[in-house]
Amino acid sequence: MEIGDLLLKLFGAGWLGLLDYLAAHVLLCLVPAFFIAGYLTLVPKESITRYLGPHTPKWISYPAAAAGGFVLAVCSCTVLPLFAGIWKRGAGLGPAITFLFVAPAVNILAISYTGAAIGGDIALARLVLAITFGIGIGLIMAFVFRKHESAAPAPGMFDQKSGMRSALWVLCGLLLLVLIAGTLQIELLTGSLFSITLPVELPIGVQNSLDALHLSLQGAALIILLILIAPIAWKGFNHVQNGFNRWTWSALGLIVLTLLVAAPTISKGSLIINITGRFVAELGLLASIGYVVRRHLSPEELADWLYETWRFVKQIFPLLLVGVFVAGMARSIIPEDWIRALAGQNTLWANALAVLFGVFMYFPTLVEVPVARMFLDLGMHKGPLLAYLLADPELSLQSILVTGRIMGRQKTLTYVSLVAVFSTIAGYLFGALLNAL
Repeated sequence: MEIGDLLLKLFGAGWLGLLDYLAAHVLLCLVPAFFIAGYLTLVPKESITRYLGPHTPKWISYPAAAAGGFVLAVCSCTVLPLFAGIWKRGAGLGPAITFLFVAPAVNILAISYTGAAIGGDIALARLVLAITFGIGIGLIMAFVFRKHESAAPAPGMFDQKSGMRSALWVLCGLLLLVLIAGTLQIELLTGSLFSITLPVELPIGVQNSLDALHLSLQGAALIILLILIAPIAWKGFNHVQNGFNRWTWSALGLIVLTLLVAAPTISKGSLIINITGRFVAELGLLASIGYVVRRHLSPEELADWLYETWRFVKQIFPLLLVGVFVAGMARSIIPEDWIRALAGQNTLWANALAVLFGVFMYFPTLVEVPVARMFLDLGMHKGPLLAYLLADPELSLQSILVTGRIMGRQKTLTYVSLVAVFSTIAGYLFGALLNAL
């Protein structure tokens, strides 16, 4: 094969993978997840950090550290300075390590996208095992280095108290329900309640064009909406903390429309729209969120929420698109026999190899998910796949170097070794469980 033909094949595979991704119902997962991640800026950090003090009982501090990883950080880039801050200010080493391990693996974006793109079993295992082993690694580190703990915390860091008002709890619940309603695969949500037949037929030329691009009419509509949202959101959200404008409301309207377009199903080759339980649930929940926001959030709180959400989108979504494109290209050239030979079986060697891959081939937050999806499609066993997903956010070379500057070589070497061992064991145990079922 000539270089030109190879490049054309690679580009075509990456492009089709990207189109398939943008047109999929994964938007019902990602869009709410981004808004939940942005919403967490409204949660007072003192509500978590006050439970991480060195005098807090272990049965409180370690679960609080795991919860803090879910609430306060989104990726390995942001968790490192937060970890340094809470540890240097007097948090116990164990809870701080738990926070460092759990945060990149179980944030709302990572877990929800893992479930939508790979499967609920992997997402649940990633959540449970990351929390369990994160607490275990923290306890081991605290025991090994118990003589090295700082003597006294900085005043005020762990004795501040701040609560959340009831409206924020309600809003949090509604956002989580939007995420659940968009991703849960049950008959109540996926089944059609009634159908609407539009009095037009899709032209043959349009249908042929969609078929050539491997797109449905609904998928094409979602891509068009995303293309429209990008510039409008830029103008509406980039400086939203300085005030709202017509672009802000237009972007919000298009985002709501995108979720509603993704919720029903459309019969191929015709304009028959099947109104599903998912569509009704999304419509009701979005209306409820609008009511709560209008009645109980100040303009400043709403602006902070939208800005933080937009910041995450700018930081993560472009990298995610690149990752999906690259994964599509790689899938077309990596021989399935290689993946099956190296990690097609659930062995300790295969899990260790997956962990090692996560160290040297680090991908930004969420990009590891389409890469993992590619490996799964090529024949990787789900055990090594989980080991990779646990190790990739934790053990990148750059993260190891920064952690070494914060904790020192001895603690970092111990932490890295524990993460590698625990990730390997986690993948192996999960794979063994799947084999036994």
